[in-house]
Amino acid sequence: MRLSARNQFCGKVVEISTGAVNSVVKVELPKGGVITSTITNEAVKELELEVGSEATAVIKATSVILSTNPKGLSARNKLTGKVVAINEGAVNSVVKVQLDCEQVLSSTVTVEAVKELELSEGSDVTAIIKATEVMLMA
Repeated sequence: MRLSARNQFCGKVVEISTGAVNSVVKVELPKGGVITSTITNEAVKELELEVGSEATAVIKATSVILSTNPKGLSARNKLTGKVVAINEGAVNSVVKVQLDCEQVLSSTVTVEAVKELELSEGSDVTAIIKATEVMLMA
């Protein structure tokens, strides 16, 4: 299956915490780093997820927030890295971030945000993604 989502990270499920309706699933990436997803218990069963199974975390670029000072956030996913490319459009820019775990993540943010954060190639940033914005495939 091919998807339009720019960010697809394969890894292994390392933890599943089951609640009344939803589960929190943690996927460890091959070179380190963990992506946390909140999905329904029904989805966990349908995908046959269990600790040790393979899963792909899928994140739309528009769901990725960038920050140069990410303190005091409730978002479960805070992935650090460096900007490696900025493709500026008329209204939005696609910013590519080389994560510390050696994967590249794309974020779509406004041109204004790029300027306010003074982003350029080599800038240190943190990519922030709510766990509810992370879809899983198995």
